[in-house]
Amino acid sequence: MAEWVASLDIDGWSLLFAALALVAGWILSRLARRGVTTLLVRLPSLGEGVKTAIVRVVVYAIILLGVGVALGFLGASVQPLLAIALIVGVVLILVLRGIADNFAAGVVLQTRRPIEVGDVLTSDDIEGEVVELNGRAVVVKTFDGRLVHLPNGTVLQQPLVNESAHGARRSEVEVRVGGAADGMPEAIAEAVRAVDGVHQREHVDVLSRSRSPERQVYGCGSGTTPSTAPPSAPPSSTRSPQRSPNEASP
Repeated sequence: MAEWVASLDIDGWSLLFAALALVAGWILSRLARRGVTTLLVRLPSLGEGVKTAIVRVVVYAIILLGVGVALGFLGASVQPLLAIALIVGVVLILVLRGIADNFAAGVVLQTRRPIEVGDVLTSDDIEGEVVELNGRAVVVKTFDGRLVHLPNGTVLQQPLVNESAHGARRSEVEVRVGGAADGMPEAIAEAVRAVDGVHQREHVDVLSRSRSPERQVYGCGSGTTPSTAPPSAPPSSTRSPQRSPNEASP
């Protein structure tokens, strides 16, 4: 360190130019902050955390460049500094590799926008509504009330299903009915159409899967709103309809 300081060629002019380089670097960093912030405003899909990180990287890079130019005016050899910076950069890349991967994946997700806040997705066996997109993870609220943080890298690498892409999805439930009764498919279809979130423009399909004197099993398919969980079989569809007095008991 002492040898490096002794190698400096410091005089009045070198100090002046070094000071000007530092001031110029600081001014350029301020201008760059404003310019990058203005450009990022045109990308509303990027989260605030991602925008802040990009602005900081640009500002710090310009400031470091100004420091390097100032040291050059002072006659310092910048090669050792570049070597140290390179070593530190490699170490940071290795240590923060996972964070960097998630950050880069977050930028891709928020610029390409395969999903948005409010969409219902299925990824890595997790299904729920997207409540937040940030630089680290996609926050999903499952239909049973849990908050799941899916790393951006995982979401980008795993198959991603956007259930809200077309405004509706096909859901299916299984309905078990005790005993045997006529008109059960029509009763189930009517009950399912009354469930909140079931689309009225699509036909409700009720298919018989198995029948016995003790129990009937039906599969019921319907179009549902993606922001709601698949409709559960309503209580009225799991009981046999009222029989007339003339019908024989099973």
